[in-house]
Amino acid sequence: MFIIGDIGNTETKICLTSYKGRILNKIILRTNLITNKYFNSKLKLLTKKNGNIKKILFCSVVPAIYRIVKKSLERKFKLKCREIKDLNFTNFIKVLVNKKQIGSDRLANAISVIDKQKNLIIVDFGTATTFDVIRNKKYYGGVIAPGIELSLSSLTNKATLIPEVKLSRTKKIIGKNTISSVNNGFFFGYVGLIENIVKMISIESKTKYKVIFTGGLANQFNKSLSFKPFVDRELTLKGLLKIIRKI
Repeated sequence: MFIIGDIGNTETKICLTSYKGRILNKIILRTNLITNKYFNSKLKLLTKKNGNIKKILFCSVVPAIYRIVKKSLERKFKLKCREIKDLNFTNFIKVLVNKKQIGSDRLANAISVIDKQKNLIIVDFGTATTFDVIRNKKYYGGVIAPGIELSLSSLTNKATLIPEVKLSRTKKIIGKNTISSVNNGFFFGYVGLIENIVKMISIESKTKYKVIFTGGLANQFNKSLSFKPFVDRELTLKGLLKIIRKI
């Protein structure tokens, strides 16, 4: 069995998997709540299905939290806990940008699809909304835009009279009250952002792409665009699993 995990700015996902990739158990934690005590208590839930853990691999964009997780896992399982950037990840994908500045979650996403015979744009709806360009089985770079929930939270926190809004799909642009007006603005604003960035990437690189959506809000926009994206909300974990089998 393997332990794989994705430590993001908002959420941390950790899975116990079989060698073939079947998820045996999974925990999702709020990243900002993770302490040694809290993580050790949740770790018991993850490993309640006892078995022989062979390897541990993470991607992380929060170094301080990764250190807590790494220390706990290594103490419990007597195994090396590795992060993608601890590895020679260029064995898995050729990277044409500054390797130090790519988030390891974005690397995992790219590695998960690198064998597909297509040019791809991966859109990951996380704390930030990221666009990663995979062409001819190489990582060409990407775009980072503000995350939807982060932007919504920033607006409602700064504007006293605007209540908290949970984004939902809509067909009408004109809102009839404050909540629907904010929702429509963000929804169609991000539809426009997604459409325009994908279009500009295609024009600049003179290439047509298949678009893959992943992340928590991946299903919100797939029916409101001029193109049809493929949705895979577990792309990052699949990338981790692909790597861990080969290290």
